[in-house]
Amino acid sequence: MSSQQTEHNSIVAEEGGSSLSKKAAKKAAIKQEKLKRQQDAAAAAAALVAAASLVADPLSNNYGEVPLQDLQSKAVSGRIWTEIGLVNENLKDKTVLIRGRIQTTRAVGTKTGFVVLREKGYTIQCVLNVTANLVSQQMLKFATSLSKESHVDIEGIVSVPDAPITGATQQVEIQVRKIYGISKAIPALPINIEDAARSEADIEEALKAGKQLVRVNQDTRLNNRVLDLRTPANQAIFRIQSEVENLFRQYLLSQNFVGIHTPKLIAGSSEGGASVFKLDYKGHPACLAQSPQLHKQMSICGDFGRVYEVGPVFRAEDSSSHRHLCEFIGLDVEMEIKEHYSEVMDIVDGLFIAMFDNLNENCKKELEAIKKQYPFEPLKYLRKTPRLAFEEVVQMLKEAGVENVDPLGDLTTELERKLGKLVLEKYDTDFYMVQRFPAAARPFYTMPCPFNPAYSCSFDVFLRGEEIISGAQRIHVPDLLSTRAKDCGIDLKSIEAYIDSFRYGTAPHGGFGVGLERVVMLFCGLNNIRKTSLFPRDPQRITP
Repeated sequence: MSSQQTEHNSIVAEEGGSSLSKKAAKKAAIKQEKLKRQQDAAAAAAALVAAASLVADPLSNNYGEVPLQDLQSKAVSGRIWTEIGLVNENLKDKTVLIRGRIQTTRAVGTKTGFVVLREKGYTIQCVLNVTANLVSQQMLKFATSLSKESHVDIEGIVSVPDAPITGATQQVEIQVRKIYGISKAIPALPINIEDAARSEADIEEALKAGKQLVRVNQDTRLNNRVLDLRTPANQAIFRIQSEVENLFRQYLLSQNFVGIHTPKLIAGSSEGGASVFKLDYKGHPACLAQSPQLHKQMSICGDFGRVYEVGPVFRAEDSSSHRHLCEFIGLDVEMEIKEHYSEVMDIVDGLFIAMFDNLNENCKKELEAIKKQYPFEPLKYLRKTPRLAFEEVVQMLKEAGVENVDPLGDLTTELERKLGKLVLEKYDTDFYMVQRFPAAARPFYTMPCPFNPAYSCSFDVFLRGEEIISGAQRIHVPDLLSTRAKDCGIDLKSIEAYIDSFRYGTAPHGGFGVGLERVVMLFCGLNNIRKTSLFPRDPQRITP
């Protein structure tokens, strides 16, 4: 309670708790005005003392808050900053300028202080020792009073301590000579980064020892996503996600694919069914694309031969499962085929084996950071990925004692997981394909199987017992395509341009779609897709 509120409450008490009389109100106003003058005078005096101390400190120019005007692109100084991750023993005795967030500050007595700075997942310990002409008491006080997560610039000399540094990634220290506040974080953050970065293993171990550590739940993390993203594991997750996207592009470009961008506002459903986001488009009904399916096929009709796309996909499903989102990033491929849809499967095989190899070789630091918070077993995969027929999968499940398998239906999540265990036991791989799914379980544009129309020329790809890819040969015959669309309840008028594309002649073709977030989730052995979506959108969440 403020002094003014206390003063006001005492007046109310004097009046017996009733409304103030005009006399009492006037008295209270006079007292409040007097109190305000006293507070203003005290603040002015404190400011004078602070100013005097700065003037008295010969090192006052070496620390302090940088004025906003100096951060408004005022001038180019020519100074060179060094990334924290690049400060190492090779820079011993060199002067460096670094910028980062304050992870921790600590004063040791009145003569020494430590500031740990963080940038892009790397941390470094900065030391202030009060020494004449180098670091003053005021400078030490300024540095150790800075709030966590504030941005600062530090200039200092690199030194190599005798003992290993346990509280930072870099095994060198910065002997601070200058420190400036760039952007101040509020003292009371909604979540503590240290708490958000804590592993479940540490929490469980503490509980066994009779201690209690803070556990930051998923909703709290997502409500404060900007802070949550600063943890080492999240920094690693989204750098791996970026690498997956880059590897996807690089491999397909090496196989003569062309990158395209298809519209996300379309007149009709691209997959069939009711799980679409409907909207009004200038007085006409429209929806957000469930996939780039129709337009990537139309691009094949336009003679591009092989195309790929990286872009958003929208699904209005009410599922809040661990692996579904209302908006995700699709990695899509379409290509002409000469004889068989296995040509598409060959591309999948080459793409993902190359991707897994590259991630394991070039993202070791990131994988270790994820594993530290979310422990997982390295992915098992073979040089040649197993391809199982759907009928073979049904038989495997039945032999394992699973009774609720529909030979003409789709695989449920439970069946997928059971199958994953069986395949791992039999083939020693977490990555495999299942082909010739029942036609009833596939979209309208899927080519029927020539040997049995109850099945289709299609395939799914699985990672750690969960589906990550759906692919197939497409129907390129317009009359058959129209019949299938009508049977699936799709308004033919809404996809008229799509069907007409095949009336002008096109080669047999096939393709597949991959969810970027799901690939990263399963490769890293994570338990929820929201961990691999930067700002997740699900049935309950459309912010931040």
